[in-house]
Amino acid sequence: MLLALRPRGCSSAVQWLVALQHSRGFASKLHGAPSADGQTTKVPLLINGEFVDSKTKDWIDVVNPANQKVLSKLPLTTEQEFNAAVAAAKAAYPKWRDTPVPTRARVMLKLQELIRANMDELARAVTLEQGKTLADARGDVFRGLEVVEVAAGVAPMLAGEHVENVATGIDCYSIRQPLGVVAGICPFNFPAMVPLWMFPLAVASGNTFVLKPSERDPGASVMLADLAQQAGLPKGVLNIVHGTHDTVNRLLDHPDIKAISFVGSDKAGKYIYARAAANGKRVQSNLGAKNHAVVLPDADVDATVKALAGAAFGAAGGGGGGGS
Repeated sequence: MLLALRPRGCSSAVQWLVALQHSRGFASKLHGAPSADGQTTKVPLLINGEFVDSKTKDWIDVVNPANQKVLSKLPLTTEQEFNAAVAAAKAAYPKWRDTPVPTRARVMLKLQELIRANMDELARAVTLEQGKTLADARGDVFRGLEVVEVAAGVAPMLAGEHVENVATGIDCYSIRQPLGVVAGICPFNFPAMVPLWMFPLAVASGNTFVLKPSERDPGASVMLADLAQQAGLPKGVLNIVHGTHDTVNRLLDHPDIKAISFVGSDKAGKYIYARAAANGKRVQSNLGAKNHAVVLPDADVDATVKALAGAAFGAAGGGGGGGS
């Protein structure tokens, strides 16, 4: 099943995705296809349900690490574009919050179906941009898919608690409610899995989302966002902005963003945690990992060596679970 994109009425803004309809698969046309002006393909923003070209003057190259060829140009999102993305998420929140939980769950059920149907194309995009092997890239997508499946069963996780007679004549109850606009900042090493850690559970819980993919491999995030909209996610519930430090700082500082989720290095994670927390946001900051291996005397040597090598060098050497 090939992804079929809906017309969006935004002319060349999504040419890099529309080309998929005329190819054997959309990773094959994901990058490098000339745009109308003959230039390298531009990575679009997603604002209020529309894929749009940035108006910025500042672009960076997305490079294939296998051959160093430029795949596409990624925009450093302007402040106006960033604010528009947050405003779209804020405007979409009241209606989305009031959408019944089963309805939100059905969007996740459809999303997992679409991800399964386009697994190989998503994996090829991950390999093109991140460099991991195709088998590794399929695992990247599959591990994210598992989180979408969890999000489809989110209802029990949203239940509160009720205790009678905690004191004479007093009952105690708690309820779980969405926060509002929340944001995710993604690393380069798992360009499909980590975005799928973030936005499916957040939106299934009734929040709206602003996603910043890694500037080094944004393609999978854009594809997944399009699939989410095809699955029925309303306009503005999921938005994508691109960039580096300035975009991150805007996410950490914007008063309408209530929470931040981050996966990445120690240095960046500590900075993000401190700055966002100082602004009163809830912060989930998953930092660089160290994983030690204990080899016992009766271990199978060949199996152990293969396991250690795979842990150290899988995901193009970027796995947080790599032995060290």
